[in-house]
Amino acid sequence: MDQKEALDILKMGCNVFLTGPPGSGKTFLLNKYVNYLRGRGKAVAITASTGIAATHINGVTLHSWSGLGIKERISDKEIRVLMSKGYLRKKIKPARVLIIDEVSMLKHNQFDAVDRICQYFKGSFAPFGGIQVVCSGDFFQLPPIERDGEAKFITESFAWKSMDIKVCYLEGQFRQKDEKLSALLDHIRGNRAYESKKILMDNKFSENQFPQDMIPTKLYTHNIDVDAINIFELNKIKGKEFAYYMESRGPKELVFSLKKSCLAPEKLLLKRGAHVMFLKNNFEKGYVNGTQGRIIDFDEEELPVVKTFSGRTIIAKPAEWTVEGNDESITQISQIPLRLAWAITVHKSQGMNLDAAEIDLSKCFLEGMGYVAISRLRTLAGLKLVGINDLAFYVNEKAVEMDKDFRQLSQEAIENLRKMSLSQKEKEQKNFLHSSA
Repeated sequence: MDQKEALDILKMGCNVFLTGPPGSGKTFLLNKYVNYLRGRGKAVAITASTGIAATHINGVTLHSWSGLGIKERISDKEIRVLMSKGYLRKKIKPARVLIIDEVSMLKHNQFDAVDRICQYFKGSFAPFGGIQVVCSGDFFQLPPIERDGEAKFITESFAWKSMDIKVCYLEGQFRQKDEKLSALLDHIRGNRAYESKKILMDNKFSENQFPQDMIPTKLYTHNIDVDAINIFELNKIKGKEFAYYMESRGPKELVFSLKKSCLAPEKLLLKRGAHVMFLKNNFEKGYVNGTQGRIIDFDEEELPVVKTFSGRTIIAKPAEWTVEGNDESITQISQIPLRLAWAITVHKSQGMNLDAAEIDLSKCFLEGMGYVAISRLRTLAGLKLVGINDLAFYVNEKAVEMDKDFRQLSQEAIENLRKMSLSQKEKEQKNFLHSSA
């Protein structure tokens, strides 16, 4: 399907799953649709499953927008508490369209929980209370893992099965102009390990060297390796080191869950010149979860001053992460919302576009990790491969089977669209613009 056909389907108000390989133009099309809606006065909520993914579409996490937070399920009582919050009513009640990017990382029960929240706020039993839902993503990327170790995608949710979703499978390549990179990713998507390995081994990407002024992002599969590299890089910087300690209150289990979800370190060490990443949204201060920059100074209160890569200067003050228990008790942690970012995990890299990366896939423990890491690149010339294991060449078998279904469903959507006359399409699109959810 091309972008014009997909945009025509979106404009008719259908619930849509927008998919295709990395670089096929999913984000570009989403932005085009958002501009179309805003130009006609339609309220659109722009969200993503992770903070970094949200930065690339100028949105927020779905968890933040909906009020779900770190929960995976939600009760009627908890939803009624959410409905008493004015800031959520102002966001959800007027929303006509909900965009959710990088849906492959969203758990099926979280998708159902957001569906129920929207139904309550909208006062309608229609899927998501009648809001048009546009999901975007690539299920070959890292899946959410349940406690029993099984990957369960949102396609297994009740909401997905009830929303009559149209699949738009985009073809074409807008990011990766490198034919070898496109071929490599196609082989990995097809679980053709021999062909994938041959491309990487024949081209000796372990020997790639970068110009001195190009600092590659280091991608690793485990937090322990990322932490070790970040501390090593920090120790190379001469100068005073500043330490910031996390504060917390509430039940130990909830405090532990909050610490894990926010990714802020309990002890944060910083120096002038450190490469950092913000871990929380603060639109007034000018940063979101995933914004990167460098420490350029410390103010009179010894708070870090960050210059973001977009050129903004921000004083990073302590932030709070809060969750309400079922008994309405409050659990809270507080920390400077930063972490060192010379190296990041493959998981955190989803949604990024990189010119250069030093990637270690020798400890891949999940199918799809190699695919995610390598697909961040624009060309293979930007790859230095430190290590790789066989699992890096495979993706989830469920994703392979689903991809075949998505291609078929997308073809059916194209055929149905082409059967419609221009006047029929325009009528459907006008009806949607003049409808209310």
